[in-house]
Amino acid sequence: MRSALTALLEPAEGIEASAACWDRAADQAHSLEPDLCVVDADCPGSSRLPDHPTGQRCELIVLATSCRPGVLRRAAQAKALGFVDKDASPTLLPNAIRAVAAGKRYVDASLAPDLVQAADLSLTPRELSVLALASDGASVPETASTLQLSKGTVRNYMSAIIRKTNARNWGDAVRISHGAGWV
Repeated sequence: MRSALTALLEPAEGIEASAACWDRAADQAHSLEPDLCVVDADCPGSSRLPDHPTGQRCELIVLATSCRPGVLRRAAQAKALGFVDKDASPTLLPNAIRAVAAGKRYVDASLAPDLVQAADLSLTPRELSVLALASDGASVPETASTLQLSKGTVRNYMSAIIRKTNARNWGDAVRISHGAGWV
């Protein structure tokens, strides 16, 4: 996908493109000092998006799929200015790059409802921590120990998560949360 995006952007006037896999992106960004980075939100490791990928002023565009508001929330928290649907027409990406490079926000219309839903997340940061640990297979005692909580408090958080995600049970809450990109 990186090569395809680079090939798409090379002929675009005023855009110089370079590609890097996620584990080398930060080093490449430091050496190139780009004005803008395009990140695949579904790439392993992208859940740890930094505020600015290079340490200097570098705007961020996130490629995402619809129906995953959790991914968009993390991107917004990383101060992304651009949100482009991976299934959209390839002509949208150069337009998004130009808009974001000019300091404007760009939101693909197909992602707008998910971005609004991401802003309305009812789960607290602590509930998200419990959810993340438990969805990785941690038991109640392990989750309690890791977060320095009592087992009863972890169970209370789990009940709140089930209620807030409109799930039938804990497994359903984890499935819904994974599907929405919350964890």
